[in-house]
Amino acid sequence: MNKTPNRPLILASTSPFRQQILQKLMLPFDCAKPNVDETEHSNESAPALVERLAISKAKACKDQFNDHLIIGGDQVAVINGRIVGKPYSFDNAFKQLREASGQIITFYTGLCLYNSATDQHQSIVECFNVHFRQLTDAMITGYLRTEEPYNCAGSFKSEGLGIALFDRLEGKDPNTLIGLPLITLMDMLNNEGINVLERLNRDKYIIENKI
Repeated sequence: MNKTPNRPLILASTSPFRQQILQKLMLPFDCAKPNVDETEHSNESAPALVERLAISKAKACKDQFNDHLIIGGDQVAVINGRIVGKPYSFDNAFKQLREASGQIITFYTGLCLYNSATDQHQSIVECFNVHFRQLTDAMITGYLRTEEPYNCAGSFKSEGLGIALFDRLEGKDPNTLIGLPLITLMDMLNNEGINVLERLNRDKYIIENKI
């Protein structure tokens, strides 16, 4: 790989949740909206779907950003072997959470880091299991009326009040559940010559010494 520690970062997503997660690394980045058809292929598994879309979203930005590191991501939720999408309404969200009561929802998150200068990419799929409490209709209604998570797969916001719905969380990185596995992303950045902490230390030194 052609390692260039100063190569700019692009997040191929307009999701405010992914932007907030990436900001934790304190590295400068820009956002772009990838133009990608997200239709599932026939007999495509959830892991295969999210990895394909993560790669496609990152590569879709190549023409606009041809000397960058581009981060692509995609996520789906699966319950009882069925992919669960965004509910978009109270009624659909209520049905999703009623089905999730006492069950385990598995989130599959695809991540890609694409070097548009070398046309090389790294990609991975991480899973995260959410164990739900036994939910009453009143609990579900109270949650939905309070947080209105109608644009969230699985009908909850784990970074908010959605935590009250869970009995247990199981996974490598809690950021994965929100849509961007930071621990794995830092490994990928290391492979491209970017160590987050070393870069922050270098940038701070440059600023303080006006180099």
